[in-house]
Amino acid sequence: MHAFTLSASPAFADLTRAAQDRILILDGAMGTQIQTLGLGEDDFHGHGNKPCPHHSDHPQKGNNDLLSLTQPEVIEQIHYDFVMAGADIVETNTFSSTTIAQADYGMEDAVHDLNVAGARIARKALDRATAEDGKPRWVAGAVGPTNRTASISPDVNDPGYRAVTFDDLRVAYGQQIRGLIEGGADLILIETIFDTLNAKAAIFACFEAFAEHGQRLPVMISGTITDASGRTLSGQTPTAFWHSVRHARPLTVGLNCALGASAMRPHLSELAGVADSLICAYPNAGLPNAFGAYDEGPEDTAKQVEIFAREKLVNVVGGCCGTTPDHIRAIAEAVAPHAPRQIKRETLA
Repeated sequence: MHAFTLSASPAFADLTRAAQDRILILDGAMGTQIQTLGLGEDDFHGHGNKPCPHHSDHPQKGNNDLLSLTQPEVIEQIHYDFVMAGADIVETNTFSSTTIAQADYGMEDAVHDLNVAGARIARKALDRATAEDGKPRWVAGAVGPTNRTASISPDVNDPGYRAVTFDDLRVAYGQQIRGLIEGGADLILIETIFDTLNAKAAIFACFEAFAEHGQRLPVMISGTITDASGRTLSGQTPTAFWHSVRHARPLTVGLNCALGASAMRPHLSELAGVADSLICAYPNAGLPNAFGAYDEGPEDTAKQVEIFAREKLVNVVGGCCGTTPDHIRAIAEAVAPHAPRQIKRETLA
């Protein structure tokens, strides 16, 4: 790929060096923290000195990414709480900040601003923490899967139909990634991948954006095993998934969401057995209960994630749905005594 002729950003060397010394900590669930605040429609639209600069006639409650514009202090505090719990890498509040995902809210025009603001807020929280303790930390620009799939029909009566094309995704992801870079993201995290074709579009968009930027950022790639079948929604095993994305030379490849740590372990082990990149895992806090909430406590989650570390499966760990700063603190403490999984250093550049 042409992008590999570009110079690597300083984050490559910094993260590689840090990951050789210890298991790095990713943050927890932004959405879970937002839900605890009980924000209403007016909060999402903004009030006082922070009205939403973009208009839509659609209800905005639940559009968590919009809070980067209308409630930036709230988002900054959540980032800060995760950092002080031990997170080295913090994800931006941009999981749904593409024109495709924002179409449900009529907020397509806000996408650039959402991504720039999301990265800047995360950077502000990290700088605040680093000013207090001097520890280095990194902003990961979060790139979600969108609510469309390029390789599966949403209509059982028309299996050939696709709700989105590869080029639709490439353009949408490109707009998002350019905003994240402008906002100061250190790396890009393509996450919760249920359809590898969507991920390939995001990877392609990354390298287009890097070429425009004149510098290559680290890329983290994280798939989602949907159930006990051990496959993604588009049908790939962890091994097949790795072979589909390895051309991107990711800093990390890993798994997140859908499963708790215990159920994720065999699939993570398979991935760690074939990948020549760093391995990242951030499971849910168990499985949701009948009300959609997660009951697994910090200590229970941490004990299970510690098994990943003890078995030398991981280089980066964190939490997905249901995980709080307390979960991240417990995970950080649990894996601290364990050495990271070792791979050849030259595979990380």
